Amino acid sequence: MKIVIAPDSFKGSLTAMQVAQAMAAGICDVDPTIETVLLPTADGGEGTMTSLVKATDGIVVTVFVQDPLGRKIEAQYGVLGDGETAVIEIAEASGVTRLQKRERNPFVASTFGTGELIAHALDGGLRKFIIGLGGSATNDGGAGLLQALGIQLLDKNSQELPRGGGALSRLQEIDSRHFDKRIAESHFVVACDVDNPFIGPEGASAIFGPQKGATTEMVVQLDENLQHFARQIEVLTGIALYDKKGAGAAGGAGGALQAFFSGDMQRGIDIVLQAMSFDQQIKDADLILTGEGKTDRQTLSGKTPFGVAQEAYRQRKPVILISGVIAEGSRSLIAPLFHEVHAVVGGAVSSKASMDNAGDFLRRKTREVIENYMRK
Repeated sequence: MKIVIAPDSFKGSLTAMQVAQAMAAGICDVDPTIETVLLPTADGGEGTMTSLVKATDGIVVTVFVQDPLGRKIEAQYGVLGDGETAVIEIAEASGVTRLQKRERNPFVASTFGTGELIAHALDGGLRKFIIGLGGSATNDGGAGLLQALGIQLLDKNSQELPRGGGALSRLQEIDSRHFDKRIAESHFVVACDVDNPFIGPEGASAIFGPQKGATTEMVVQLDENLQHFARQIEVLTGIALYDKKGAGAAGGAGGALQAFFSGDMQRGIDIVLQAMSFDQQIKDADLILTGEGKTDRQTLSGKTPFGVAQEAYRQRKPVILISGVIAEGSRSLIAPLFHEVHAVVGGAVSSKASMDNAGDFLRRKTREVIENYMRK
């Protein structure tokens, strides 16, 4: 029997590889003769770089850039096995995990460090890019990213704006004369797992702002600021970001990438599965396991389990979902995609216990699931 294990990370507790290893251990507990193939994956957020580098035998480059608050940090980007394509996650330099909870403030958090990563890759001669959106600490519409690459955001006194989403209300002019010319020579594939617009009730500020430290009042101000930023971008480029799908990803950085960078936006999970030849990997599989930290309605927007389930369906392979938590009211929506649906949390296992000993509990749950599956 062959089981392919293709989960995303359990955010806050386990990387995708650790999830896959825990699942494999649970399978081994049932029957050590079962062949397991570990294919930890991602959907554009954290882990995308690692998955793509591993799948293509690429390398990881470490450089110094700025975190969301402007502090110097070590950050990484990947170079795929082709030696031509850089993989950059916005979460790496500009991610919410870079900040303590008390430090989260989307008024001042900036994507500047992500722009620095792009600049480093350009300096290294790379002209093909995969940019993973997800997990950012920012709500600046990608303003910092643009500033790092030479675009000036000026106030009424022709002074450069401070970084962060809070200052965008004072934007008077976007000066693109010094925008890095190498960007025009490059192609960007933006890996994204959400289709939220730039502004509005489903936009960057309203949906993701609270996760980044925004109060109700801040959300209103940030949304107005992004609307103002979008007007200035439209004046300069003719591109209207307001309702554009995916423009609200990563605090609006998806919008900046659509307006100023040549390329296209794709589902992150599709990019990763294609790079690892997932369709070929499961051809002779008897079963597929997938999972994520929390499964909810957003999973249907293109999260890892959804992409895995789609390919499994095409090949008529059974796929079992084992996630940390399944949100209330989502099970009925999710269940039709999978042969079985399970959560680690439930019964005697609390959310806290699961987070504190995630690997052990996931291993036990996998053992239980596989034992029951084998009896059928």
